[in-house]
Amino acid sequence: MSRIGIESAFDVLLRARALEAQGRSVIHLEIGEPDFASPPHVVDAAKRALDEGWTHYGPTQGQPELREAIAAHISRTRGISVGPQNVSVVPGGKPIIFFPMLALLEEGDEVIYPNPGFPIYESMIRFSGATPVPLPLEESRGFSFDLNRFESLLNERTKMVVLNSPENPTGGVIPREDLKAIADLLRDRDIIVLSDEIYSEIFYGERPVSIAEFPGMLEKTILLDGFSKTYAMTGWRMGYGVMPEWIVDAVNKLMVNSNSCTASFTQRAGIAALTGPPDTVDAMVAEFRLRRDAFVAGLNQIPGFRCPMPGGAFYAFPNVTGTGMSSRDLSDYLLYEAGVAGLNGGSFGEYGDGYIRFSYANSLPNLMEAVSRIQKVSSRWESAVPVR
Repeated sequence: MSRIGIESAFDVLLRARALEAQGRSVIHLEIGEPDFASPPHVVDAAKRALDEGWTHYGPTQGQPELREAIAAHISRTRGISVGPQNVSVVPGGKPIIFFPMLALLEEGDEVIYPNPGFPIYESMIRFSGATPVPLPLEESRGFSFDLNRFESLLNERTKMVVLNSPENPTGGVIPREDLKAIADLLRDRDIIVLSDEIYSEIFYGERPVSIAEFPGMLEKTILLDGFSKTYAMTGWRMGYGVMPEWIVDAVNKLMVNSNSCTASFTQRAGIAALTGPPDTVDAMVAEFRLRRDAFVAGLNQIPGFRCPMPGGAFYAFPNVTGTGMSSRDLSDYLLYEAGVAGLNGGSFGEYGDGYIRFSYANSLPNLMEAVSRIQKVSSRWESAVPVR
């Protein structure tokens, strides 16, 4: 248990709620979930499923109809050919990080993962007994990474590479040419790729590319996706992995020993999400784009802030080294002095120090109010708290 970590977003949320209980106003930009309601046709499908009796155990791997819908969706959106036998439905996206790592990694193995990155990557690598090898994401490259450095980290102990695009916390998208180069480096090595594509439908330029699309990579890629971000279904707890059948077998064993199955009625709602009209998703992404443009422009007017334009997800990741404060101190200062809750970039790994993650999954008026509040306290930064 000493090797396992947590998500700091929930710690900041607790502190923000404590301030609100004291009567303070806090703008919540710390939690990474859409502020939209789940699509009405999805909710209606869940209600029908309850009325129809979808309240009992189901297949550990997931209901066949949902796995077929997922396979069709992934085949269409990634331009690859997968079937329901390649799909595992699980309660949330995290089991597709946890279970394959638990199944595949041993003491002495190494895993290359993005840093700053989703904290659960490093946590699960350590928990499995393997060694996490951070790969720095570079602001100058749109928060992609240096391919020469990536190649230098590969060795005979490398068992897995974790990719995330669009990325949490930076909003960066790995360019197609970089993914092709990564595929060329990994194709002939005994290495599995865990490709976290949970934000695959939330992008603002060209559609993000999956490494599974490149020749020879489908049979060595675990593709993680789900319903939480795309369909604003975070509380429904439903994700899935698409992977070679031999890894599906391992995930099934771990599922049956832990969760038995994913809730049956939510899976019926998942079918509706994948096969229903895309209007609600399109409208949500369009609204995120408006918020992103306005919020990033506002952040770039704040002294000491430098914020790149994110290509996907719903996070802004400004560089705050120009403020003269550490990102840890500054994130605390903004919470307690400005009533703006964000996350210290260092909580996403050592290469996140000097940045703060703000989720713009909040209303445009609230986002602009957050910018205004930060502006008001910016003159007091240098004398507020010394850099740690």
